[in-house]
Amino acid sequence: MSNQDHDYVLGTHDAEIERLAFQHSIWQEEVHRAWHAAGIGVGAKVADLGAGPGFATVDLARLVGPTGEVYAIERSRRFLEALATAARNAGHDWIKPIEADLMAAALPVRDLDAAWCRWVACFVPDPRHLVRSAAAAIRPGGRFILHEYHAYSTYSLLPHSAEIGSFVEAVYESWRAQGGEPDIARALPQILVEEGFELVSARPISFAARPKERLWRWPAGFVRTNVPRLVELGLRDQAWGERVLRALDSAEQQPASIFVTPTVLELIAVRRG
Repeated sequence: MSNQDHDYVLGTHDAEIERLAFQHSIWQEEVHRAWHAAGIGVGAKVADLGAGPGFATVDLARLVGPTGEVYAIERSRRFLEALATAARNAGHDWIKPIEADLMAAALPVRDLDAAWCRWVACFVPDPRHLVRSAAAAIRPGGRFILHEYHAYSTYSLLPHSAEIGSFVEAVYESWRAQGGEPDIARALPQILVEEGFELVSARPISFAARPKERLWRWPAGFVRTNVPRLVELGLRDQAWGERVLRALDSAEQQPASIFVTPTVLELIAVRRG
């Protein structure tokens, strides 16, 4: 595993890849809606920025078809290996995995019809550089589609749970400790406009889940996989982690429990000529 894999605040371990797969399945309908709204179709040349293990990449490849191209840009070698396997299993040889850091000088692609970016700007230390690099890679008239958190603090359990509240606070702390900003979507519209884009649409997205619903596994699953990670990073101790997980276990047995997910802002912007 490379040092960059260790640098990922959420890790690149098997449990995280499994969580990301489930997360994508929950968000798949919203993602496809955004891509269609942005006009991505057959034959398009698209980049998946911060592609991770490639769940969205494979969907993009299916959308653009063999006459299109999908560049999967990811710095984690472990994620790229998983992505290459997924592309091979799907038979999508028009997926082009690229090992590259989004904080490097420039993206290794040009003349894109569109670029897709989900939960990446909230982790990078310089989101303006990310947007500027995307502007250089996207052709005039091309689209930049982002799903990023606008109000992470809306991530909450009802009735109120102090333990889950402390978990959300720890997530804020862990991301910011590595240069990220959970609420980055608050700044993105201004950055996009200043870096050569015109906003086409903006839409907030949030869900509410009850314990017996499949959706519950998304916010609850993040607690279960990230509590050990926060302890591993030394940001919280084992006793804290046990209290948070006990609170989650208890909530799952209560018929009145509702998990409200952190609010995402969908942004679609067009590259000015």
